[in-house]
Amino acid sequence: MTSSGTTDRMTRLLSLVPYLTARPDGVAVAEAARDFGVTEKQLRTDLELLWMCGLPGYGPGDLIDLAFEGDRVRVTFPAGMARPLRLTTDEAVALVVALRTLQEMPGLAEGEAVARALAKVSAAAGHAAEQLTPVAVSVDAREEALAVVREGLERRRALHLHYYVPTRDERTERTVDPMRLLLVDGRSYLEAWCRRAEGVRLFRLDRVDDVAVLDEPAAPPPQAHGRDVEHGVYQPEPGSPAVRLRLARTARWVADYYPVDSVAPVDDPPGGLAVTVRTADLAWARRLVASLGGAAVVDEPADLAAQVAADARAALARYGVEAPASAG
Repeated sequence: MTSSGTTDRMTRLLSLVPYLTARPDGVAVAEAARDFGVTEKQLRTDLELLWMCGLPGYGPGDLIDLAFEGDRVRVTFPAGMARPLRLTTDEAVALVVALRTLQEMPGLAEGEAVARALAKVSAAAGHAAEQLTPVAVSVDAREEALAVVREGLERRRALHLHYYVPTRDERTERTVDPMRLLLVDGRSYLEAWCRRAEGVRLFRLDRVDDVAVLDEPAAPPPQAHGRDVEHGVYQPEPGSPAVRLRLARTARWVADYYPVDSVAPVDDPPGGLAVTVRTADLAWARRLVASLGGAAVVDEPADLAAQVAADARAALARYGVEAPASAG
């Protein structure tokens, strides 16, 4: 079992006894499994483990006792674990601030669900919730840009952006038809139809240098559809070129940070990984390899490998160092 799985199970075990104690007449195993988001088999395994937990002494009368009646289960002796799990102040602050941030997003589809979750978390926080009143929610450092984008969405007006594109290290101007605001991995994005690119694009708000609401209405064309960001923002097209890299141990994080088609351990370099990344922008891949400082080797495509080798030779030449004969 992974560390994450162990932590999840421990949290579940600590919550199970108060959950069952609050239902003195018992609860169906299937219902409890749904409430905890696990399978019935997993829940039964957890309940069997609880039988071996309890107070010091761990003899009869010290351990948690459960009773099964058909498909229902109830706790007959909680062994002092009847108190519900409480959030710490830090946990309450993190959850409440995140939920308030979501609640502020215009066009949020699950607004009622977020409001209910916020109410439950605030209630579960107990005394900690009383300390959250002065907390102010800040989505990004660029509050002004966020306010202007919200205005454009609410008024359904087009926006004019000055936007930094890191993959090309350039600042661009473009007019967009805003569609919605998204919060992904802690960052705020504007999803909009970009008239310059003639397609739907995501714009990170911390890369917006300036934004203005235009007098003309926002009019995304019929083919403008929202992107599914459930698996993250970076989602290359299936037909994008494949870049095969061999990563040193220090660069293994690349396989976790970017969606990869394949991952396999390799002995060269020792403890390394062979990964395949798909991207339509080979210049981005070139910069990625350069940023890894020798911790990545390009196996394919050959043109990219040659470009990276040429970059390395040029960098060494600037320092008056001759490249090894094997380089490139």
